[in-house]
Amino acid sequence: MNIQSGFAHRLLALAVAAPLLLLAGCNNKDGGTAVSTEAKAPTTDEEKTIYALGQLMARNLAPFNLQPAEMQMLFAGITDAVSGAPSKVDMAAFGPKVNELARARAAAKGEIEKKKGLEFQAKMEKEPGAQKTPSGLIYFETQPGAGEAPVATDTVKVHYKGTLMDGTEFDSSFKRNQPAQFPLNGVIKCWTEGVAKMKVGGKARLICPADIAYGDRGSPPLISPGATLIFEVELIEITKGAGAQALPPGHP
Repeated sequence: MNIQSGFAHRLLALAVAAPLLLLAGCNNKDGGTAVSTEAKAPTTDEEKTIYALGQLMARNLAPFNLQPAEMQMLFAGITDAVSGAPSKVDMAAFGPKVNELARARAAAKGEIEKKKGLEFQAKMEKEPGAQKTPSGLIYFETQPGAGEAPVATDTVKVHYKGTLMDGTEFDSSFKRNQPAQFPLNGVIKCWTEGVAKMKVGGKARLICPADIAYGDRGSPPLISPGATLIFEVELIEITKGAGAQALPPGHP
């Protein structure tokens, strides 16, 4: 989901869960709103569901990269809205600026991610067995396969795991215990190029710069704008021609 198309959903999530967010705040001695750090652990199914809602909301707010003081301001706005207090800002003027803020914050975070990515890629391309292509893909064959390699118009069946540079896992067909199947020309460019270098039974590691992955948009909430991605891939089967359509790898 990108920022532009998904922000309405984030606003809806905030509206639905606003009373719950209030439970996470408490009044400090200055009358402001502070974030509680001592909430009890959920025990009942209902409490666990509400806790899960809070986790989902936090993911939806990720593009804003809010700092602690800004979280207090967020809670203050929710408090006033839920209690019926007059708004402290002109919503007609500042409501539309929310999208602008999301885009600006995402762009700034993307530049930081790209810089980190370039450093990471420079290190990885020096590793033994690394093959860097003109697109920026860094390819490691970890287990050779046999037979033909797929072409872009083929459908492939694979097992894979996707991680961020810090090792955070955002997707895994291994954990689902179900291989993914998709047309090779229907996924991110890094996959189209990288898997085409593999043969059935083979395994590879793909280092995917943002330009051939999810670019400046990322794939929130788990994949930031400008993120370099790492995939461990096992090619199980090739079907010539078009086949079953599936979500491209990397969609959390």
